[in-house]
Amino acid sequence: MIIRTGPYNAAVDLIGRNLEARPDKTAFIDEAGAYSYREVAERADRTGAALLRLGLQPGSRMVLCVLDGIDFVAAFLGAIKVGIVPIALNTVFTAEDYAYILSDSEARAAVLSSSVLPQFRNAAQQCGWRGVIIVSGESDGGPGHRLAELATATAAPDAHPSTAEDIAFWLYSSGSTGRPKGAPHRHLSPVTTAELFARDTFGLREDDVVFSAAKLFFAYGIGNALTFPMTVGATAVLYPGRVTPEIVQQILVRHAVTVFCGVPTLYGALVSSPYAPAKGSCALRVCMSAGEALPEEIGRVWSEHTGAEIIDGIGSTEMLHIYVSNRPGEVRYGATGKPVPGYDVKLVDEDGESVGPGGIGELYVRGPTMTPYYWNQPEKTSATFIDGWMKTGDKFLLRDDGLLAHCGRADDMLKVSGIWVSPAEVENALLSHEDVVEAAVIGVTDGAGLVKTKAFVVPKPGVARDEALAQKLKAFTKERLAPYKYPRLFEFVDALPKTATGKLRRHVLRDQEAGKAGPGDPAT
Repeated sequence: MIIRTGPYNAAVDLIGRNLEARPDKTAFIDEAGAYSYREVAERADRTGAALLRLGLQPGSRMVLCVLDGIDFVAAFLGAIKVGIVPIALNTVFTAEDYAYILSDSEARAAVLSSSVLPQFRNAAQQCGWRGVIIVSGESDGGPGHRLAELATATAAPDAHPSTAEDIAFWLYSSGSTGRPKGAPHRHLSPVTTAELFARDTFGLREDDVVFSAAKLFFAYGIGNALTFPMTVGATAVLYPGRVTPEIVQQILVRHAVTVFCGVPTLYGALVSSPYAPAKGSCALRVCMSAGEALPEEIGRVWSEHTGAEIIDGIGSTEMLHIYVSNRPGEVRYGATGKPVPGYDVKLVDEDGESVGPGGIGELYVRGPTMTPYYWNQPEKTSATFIDGWMKTGDKFLLRDDGLLAHCGRADDMLKVSGIWVSPAEVENALLSHEDVVEAAVIGVTDGAGLVKTKAFVVPKPGVARDEALAQKLKAFTKERLAPYKYPRLFEFVDALPKTATGKLRRHVLRDQEAGKAGPGDPAT
């Protein structure tokens, strides 16, 4: 375990190790230009000094809702250096989400991209928030300050004498099934995730150029594109807009990206498009995936086409980044891998007993980067963090080879004919069919009260959405799955419901099915 005694400030560490070793190397590239590690340090210092001049004090909380670019980096690091606690927020939250978080966090200031201002001002009015607004980009003429005009100080502010265990920043969970939950993180956690996972497990190097499709306000993204590259001295490419397959291809080629960090839905879209980079067309050497389990077929097709492995793993906002992962050169598509060194995991069945090889259980994890609590939510804290372990809500199979295979969220698992069925396993089988782009599987109850599997399928363009396709897919999956697992029912759709991070929202499909069924009718 990594230990730091005495004063320790995450921003000072991330900035300082690069100022000493590589001050003139490019640290970040955004749509406006490139910035050396020296320039990043200067921008962070100017931003931190500006925040102090506005009356914020060490310990004050500050909302950070900024599109990916140098202003996010400068505000995040500058705040942490002077002891202010940034709270990174999703730039596409609703006004109601912002209003809730402003009240919940008691933030005293907000640094915002101009595109977020209308929603944010609406939120501030809803909850009566009257904190300081600082705008990255052009102001809308309302109350507030422009970051470019504020961040002009030349004298570097003193670093706040934090310790490794002090809170450095917050992240909020996506809140896809309820209100967002605030997860505070300690100063030592960013470098810990970088050293244990990015450097020692994934193999990130100083000569890498990294592009993350996941944005900086996500736990996955802030590691991939900020704290990981800064820990090892790499370069990160930041893109503020929506990441499409075409955008991915352009960025990979234009910036000679060596490490691409995506999510399964984006990899699926890429391999189904003309934009997946072919072998030798760019500098790509290795990829990363998280957010949900990577389907085996997508991983296989991507690797064959690009020549680059996808290192699949699972992490969470609460743990800050990935804690179970495959290893470069040892990838087994269809499995999530083994625990990252420094983290412990266990599988627990419905009776609270440990699960051995061949068994399915709920994953519990513990490690040095776990959030100490959910802010203002003692009941959820006590239900999730138990005796030093975090109850993840994810079901895993412990394979005979010692690898963990993700089976789905605990509330997504199906019991068919008295036997547990993983929706992910059925979805993977469907995705291996040439006519399928995406698939989601849920359980529906028939008139006799029996659970049947139903598949929602996004077919490839031009494929007829008819009974013949349903029968073809049924026969295809029957050949690849146990008899009780293959889908009995099919529905063809244009798109599947997902969270902002690209995770499949099976509960939305379940709710839709429940709404279709009348009393005593099949939910089909």
